[in-house]
Amino acid sequence: MNFTAQKASRKWANGAFVRLAAAMVTVVATCLLLGMPTAPAFAAKTWRAAPWADLFRDAPPRSRGKARRAAVPVLLPKPRPADAPSAKPEPPAAKEQAKDQGKDQVKDQAKEQATPAPQPPPQPSACRLALTDAIAIAPSIPDIHGAGGCGGEDLVRLEAIVLPDKRQVSVKPAAILRCPMASALADWIRKDIAPLAAGLGTTISDLDNFDSYECRGRNRVAGARLSEHGRANALDVRAFKLANGRAISLTDRTVPRELRESVLHSACARFSTVLGPGSDGYHEDHIHLDVMERRSNYRICQWNVWDPLPQVAPLLPAERPDEAPPREVAAKPDTTKSDTTKSDATKSDAAKRGADKTGAAKSDDEKTEEAEPVREEKPATKKRRQNRRS
Repeated sequence: MNFTAQKASRKWANGAFVRLAAAMVTVVATCLLLGMPTAPAFAAKTWRAAPWADLFRDAPPRSRGKARRAAVPVLLPKPRPADAPSAKPEPPAAKEQAKDQGKDQVKDQAKEQATPAPQPPPQPSACRLALTDAIAIAPSIPDIHGAGGCGGEDLVRLEAIVLPDKRQVSVKPAAILRCPMASALADWIRKDIAPLAAGLGTTISDLDNFDSYECRGRNRVAGARLSEHGRANALDVRAFKLANGRAISLTDRTVPRELRESVLHSACARFSTVLGPGSDGYHEDHIHLDVMERRSNYRICQWNVWDPLPQVAPLLPAERPDEAPPREVAAKPDTTKSDTTKSDATKSDAAKRGADKTGAAKSDDEKTEEAEPVREEKPATKKRRQNRRS
């Protein structure tokens, strides 16, 4: 179907479109007027008839929210029971005190938040759990962190060693040691030294502690490497005291050699380092014990058990017994030429003395001349000095 402007002009007269538009505007205006309600009708309506009604007049807002809120029922608290105690108003002093307490609580909470949480205490080591009061009286002490690597951790103050029969061996003075060293010392006293004292018919009562923890170099030499005493890992022992009042000094030669050798063998079996007399010149009056760890479990045991000194020093030779054969007298040697010359000189002296007695007296000058030999005078010679240059 072909539609063009020429064909439309043929079907419709001129101005038909203009008239049609005017009619449409008139119809729209009529509809708007009919749809607009009057004032009484607008007031009677509870809802708006058309969405465009507000375009032509101002209407007061309707309180729909208030109506809805009023419709919701208000929940009230339950009435107070009759048997409930009467509520008394708090005095003003109590209110102020409560406020102060609240402020203090807030301050305490702020301090707790500012300060870091305390760390939990370290758990005891296996050695500390094994070293009970049934073995040794050794309370734990805080760790020591000194200069130059001195100090250590897991430290105890060894005060006494408890024997299997509940007797205590006092350590005088108390020794500050690491727990492994204190445990090794307790085992040594309980299992080796106590039976040794029992063989003597008594018990051990005290342990003479010469030195334990001390921040120093080896042998107290300036500039030397840190000693095991500086690590609280060594103990110097001088003697054991027995219950019968006797003391066994480990470096005393008067103590039986077998007893000292027994102590030596037991100490070298339990400690990694044992130093005594003859080791280095610094341990002649005590025994050094430690549990120093070395490569391949290397151990040092240097302790010379010297023989006891003789009771009487052999200053003079023994007397010749009576039943000994008589001594043979050696033959006299032949006279020498010197002896003949001496005899001749004596004879000449005797002859001179006899002549002096029989002859006339000589003057003193003549005697001096005869007594003193004549000395030959030599011409004086002048010595020249020679300057020697070094």
